[in-house]
Amino acid sequence: MRIISGKFKGKKIIQPLDKNTRPLKDLTKESIFNLIFHSKFFSMNFEKLNILDLFAGSGSFGLECLSRSCEHVTFVENYKPALVILKKNIYSLNIKDNFEIIQKDIFNAQTFNNINKKFDLIFIDPPYKEKKIKEIFNIIIDNKILKKNGLIIIHRDKKSIDKFSDKFITMDSRVYGVSKISFLFLR
Repeated sequence: MRIISGKFKGKKIIQPLDKNTRPLKDLTKESIFNLIFHSKFFSMNFEKLNILDLFAGSGSFGLECLSRSCEHVTFVENYKPALVILKKNIYSLNIKDNFEIIQKDIFNAQTFNNINKKFDLIFIDPPYKEKKIKEIFNIIIDNKILKKNGLIIIHRDKKSIDKFSDKFITMDSRVYGVSKISFLFLR
């Protein structure tokens, strides 16, 4: 895995050795960013975006955002082996001040209590076996952490049939290998 564009282009990203963390493939990541920058459904000034990377794993998505000069990335990861890799990846880029790491379970009600910002883009990459997808969306709504006109991108197994909150509308959905990427907005 590597960073595909921006100021850290070509930098390798350490991957977890265990199978509990599923890294976002370069081709899928590149396709996501192509859609973000060239979609007819949404337009974003990337340099002003606050990004929330839920189930951050190795940090591949958030690091790509930092490489493309987004304003800030908040990484949320609770799995300790992935957290070690995430920190190594971030610190290997010598990034000093436009990121935050939150080591908490997103299903814990207090995880978002101390976050005083709203996000333009929330990337959700839970384990494929995770069943509480609607709950994740409810947490986002209840904590009011998505800006008006904000975008949610969720990475799931292509066979998964998820129920998102009815407060969201799916603007686009794409399949890449075993992955399904969905782009959602608040209604």
